[in-house]
Amino acid sequence: MSDARHPIDGPLRGVVVLELGSMYAAPTAGRMLRDFGATVLKVEDPAGGDYARNWTPQKDGMSLGFVRINVGKLSVAIDLRTHAGQDLVRRLAAKVDVVIESFRPGKLEEWNLGYEVLSARNPGLILTRVSGFGQTGPYRKRPGFGTIAETLSGYAFINGWPDSPPTSPPFGFADSIAGISAAYGTAMALYRRTTTGQGDVVDVALYEPLMFMLGDIVLRYTAKNEIQQREGNASGAASPRGIYEAADGQWLSIAASAQRIAQRLFVAMGRPELIEDERFATNAARLANNDEMQRIVIGWVRRRPRAETLRILEEHAVVAAAVNDAQDITDDPHFSERTLVELTDPVLGTVKMPGPILHLGSYDGPGYGDVPAVGQHTDEVLGDLLRLSVDELATLRNLGVIGDPVAHQV
Repeated sequence: MSDARHPIDGPLRGVVVLELGSMYAAPTAGRMLRDFGATVLKVEDPAGGDYARNWTPQKDGMSLGFVRINVGKLSVAIDLRTHAGQDLVRRLAAKVDVVIESFRPGKLEEWNLGYEVLSARNPGLILTRVSGFGQTGPYRKRPGFGTIAETLSGYAFINGWPDSPPTSPPFGFADSIAGISAAYGTAMALYRRTTTGQGDVVDVALYEPLMFMLGDIVLRYTAKNEIQQREGNASGAASPRGIYEAADGQWLSIAASAQRIAQRLFVAMGRPELIEDERFATNAARLANNDEMQRIVIGWVRRRPRAETLRILEEHAVVAAAVNDAQDITDDPHFSERTLVELTDPVLGTVKMPGPILHLGSYDGPGYGDVPAVGQHTDEVLGDLLRLSVDELATLRNLGVIGDPVAHQV
């Protein structure tokens, strides 16, 4: 299939993934696996495809969010609501290594596509399940999106300023972290299969990876009976730390989160006497006097343009960086060399987007090809994997079970 046209020599070359998930988290897991060599067969509704195709922003009718998560996958249009469509999925699952799904718990079982059924034909199958609340627990049947995960995990409560309401991020934070975690779990299950020959079920709830990332808020409450509050750009654990405005109106961050870095910052600011000042001599002292500490740093940063301030901080090995916008990121030579990849698409033209989230010494990274149209690879995949004839494909298409193959569409 895709390997012949877009070879990927990554560590997962030869692994075939059947992606039943839509929207964000499960397709993110598919993108992670595809980035490292897996072939991902994306099953979409023939009527309109993954709803993520409707997301904004768009260019000429193509969703940029859909592009980022699904470029390089093969689109197979199958109506999962039909018995014939469900049968096709069972037959495909017998031929692949991994199935990723993001339906509400119990839906696959209603369609006779649960793990017991799928693994009966394919004992080594990995079933990766991403849902709002997981496959177990009192809330397992509840629907869930990333926004819900960001609020119930505790993230929104601690995000923002003391005098502002709880704040969710303006991007798919919980979904992205859950998708990356699902790919991590899938990789572990694939490794286990190499030693046991057995498949496994990976169960990811949208909120759990984010709840882990939140640090010690639960420990803090259960150990000290303290509920962490919103603190703006402060961490509550180190000082000085924050985001500061320079003389030219541009912003930068400083993280003097270690004692020696704080001391180097004081020298960089021309205030070496602060090192011995009892108000600022230790991190505990700086936290106790954080308002005054921040006043000093704010005043220093405001006296010169951002570029000059960052140059001084870099000379003194102080941890600092610009607060980048999208243009800053795109123009930065470091990101161009290491992080961003170019994608050329008939609709988008040549654009840049983030590439793989980590690097392996043995692997230069993937190529992506085009953004798949809905059902673009239906005949190719069903013909290659299931050996369906042209007449069989035509019959399924006439019944509305599969979609029309197209060269490219938006």
